[in-house]
Amino acid sequence: MSITIIAEIGINHNGSLDICKKLIDVAKESGCDAVKFQKRDINLVYTKEFLDSFRESPWGSTQREQKEGLEFSFSDYQEIDKYCKAKEIEWFASAWDINSQNFLTKFNCNYNKVASAMIVYSDLLKIIAKEGKHTFISTGMSTLNDIDNAVNIFERNNCSFELMHTVSTYPMQDSNANLNVINTLKERYKCSVGYSGHEVGLAISYAAAALGVSSIERHITLDRSMYGSDQSASIEPNGLRHLVGAIRKIEQAMGDGVKRFLEEEKIVSDNLRQHLT
Repeated sequence: MSITIIAEIGINHNGSLDICKKLIDVAKESGCDAVKFQKRDINLVYTKEFLDSFRESPWGSTQREQKEGLEFSFSDYQEIDKYCKAKEIEWFASAWDINSQNFLTKFNCNYNKVASAMIVYSDLLKIIAKEGKHTFISTGMSTLNDIDNAVNIFERNNCSFELMHTVSTYPMQDSNANLNVINTLKERYKCSVGYSGHEVGLAISYAAAALGVSSIERHITLDRSMYGSDQSASIEPNGLRHLVGAIRKIEQAMGDGVKRFLEEEKIVSDNLRQHLT
């Protein structure tokens, strides 16, 4: 089974449907399987004190104005849903609160996503698991006990899932990647394991592909210098094309592990070993 490649648009659209559609185009043209967003009810996710605090942004001078500027409305998601269907690419989103998960159920997405920050939110996980959709569960900022609890919830609800090895720093330092955790998670939970990366560059994602992950998710952007907290840990269009192409080559190159003496090698063997016959 091939690696599912997910282009995380997240909030890199900066509240613009035009930018969002361009990012969907980039993901589709690069050969990604899906695009992913983030959905929040900001009045549930943040305190009033925080939302009223100062933050200069293109939308104003408070955290509230910045957060509201990054959230798409129901009609916006209707347009995203229509656009993705026309482009024949899957879309789904990670909800950061129960209201947002209920919002997402209004769309017929085939997948759910648990963001690393939400893996400890058991009430939300129970609601997601009861939907029965295949769910990608990111494991950044979590302990094995946290992951145990999440896995138990999904197994009790007989909901298909895969874990995603994640380090939640933006951007992640290469020395913190600890890709061998992928094998640790596979062995402990006997499930598929993907990789959600926040590093600069592509090498670590290539290595994850060679370790046999089931999915790879990377943030994408039109330009890493754009406004936004996730832009610096994102891949620009040319990098995404390289990533997808390399992952597909790595999949092919890994093979099935059976040692063979190829017919093509026989010709070389006859030539290089002629003095031995």
